Amino acid sequence: MPDSHPQPPHSSSSSGSSGPADPGALLLCGARLTDGRTVDVRLGGGRIEAVGTAGSLAGDGTRACARVDLGGYLLLPAPAEPHAHGDTALSADEGGPVSYEPQDVQRRATEAALLQLGHGATALRAHVRVGDVQGLGALTAVLQARRSLRGLTELTTVAMPRLLTGVAGADGLAMLRDALKMGASVVGGCPDLDPDPTGYVEAVLEVASEHGCPVDLHTDATDPARLARLAAMAGGLRPGVTLGPCGGLGRLPAQTASRTADQLAAAGVTVACLPQGGCGGAERRSTAPVRLLRSAGVRVAAGSGALRDVSNPVGRGDPLEAAYLLASRHGLRPEDAYDAVSASARAVLGLPEVRVEAGFPAELLAVRGDRLAGALSLAYSRIVVHRGRVVARTSAVREYCNSAVAAELGLPRQGRGELS
Repeated sequence: MPDSHPQPPHSSSSSGSSGPADPGALLLCGARLTDGRTVDVRLGGGRIEAVGTAGSLAGDGTRACARVDLGGYLLLPAPAEPHAHGDTALSADEGGPVSYEPQDVQRRATEAALLQLGHGATALRAHVRVGDVQGLGALTAVLQARRSLRGLTELTTVAMPRLLTGVAGADGLAMLRDALKMGASVVGGCPDLDPDPTGYVEAVLEVASEHGCPVDLHTDATDPARLARLAAMAGGLRPGVTLGPCGGLGRLPAQTASRTADQLAAAGVTVACLPQGGCGGAERRSTAPVRLLRSAGVRVAAGSGALRDVSNPVGRGDPLEAAYLLASRHGLRPEDAYDAVSASARAVLGLPEVRVEAGFPAELLAVRGDRLAGALSLAYSRIVVHRGRVVARTSAVREYCNSAVAAELGLPRQGRGELS
């Protein structure tokens, strides 16, 4: 079954207690945590009810529930996707201009969300263009995709007008307000493309303040003076401001980049970097200087950006790949790299924290492996839990032909049969 389709859990009925299994309860058995413990985790009502040593919850008599065997898996808080483009996703092979017919946009946005769910992201933020030739049609289609995905993943939308200043921007401003009334929950856009970038930011912040919603803006961050003005204007705005992908920060002189990072930290601005490739042209695919930003106190989240569209025809939309790249290319510890796609990404989306502890939301990802570094390196098999329910499963089996060397050394071998 393709990765983009949610798959049913491989579970069995619980034993050791009488009565039918509670359809809202799930027992994850034998999972390994990042601290090295092997535990059972009981889920119910969309939350983690209990965490105990392996085998301790299976027969505690609380109630019967379905089981999922997680032996050999590492259990993590589920990642989230803070920067996706659902309206243009999966359009690289269309062989012409991207279709903005509502049914095409809805299909692409739905398939993209399911693809990312299969990778583990149980929540995502999609930036959607409004105005120009597509009007509000693309947003309408993505909102419809959001409704159809309820129970599988949480999809929120960012309204992205092209122009907001001058005579030409009046229509964009009106459409932005209409988009928020329709159901977009975040104000976005790209001030760098407006003739008056400062005026664009002022308009966005005003609309966001009117509606009490977050701001998420695109910028390459190549102009430190402009970025300083943006930080000064955005400082203190609640519920918050996110900028991305900010790849241009890494091309600034070291002192200028450091000063700009300090300004962003003082303003409480979050940076959403895109380690897998930006959402513009190939010439703007550098990644923000994550270590510099983190050392300055800036919250850094990591997203996927373009997913197989004209900007990045090979985009994967995989948060674990983003974390892998932060660790392998940018020198972050595996724990900090994973934080960028999980806890920090969830904070960008305004979602509650997740820990594998009782009382926290049951938003979880099980990955084949026993340590985080190995999981980021070879994250093939995955089981995804959203609201306490297994909503996606990806299984990978590696097979080798018989090898005397492997047998002599006692190397592990995975497979269902022999290859000829």
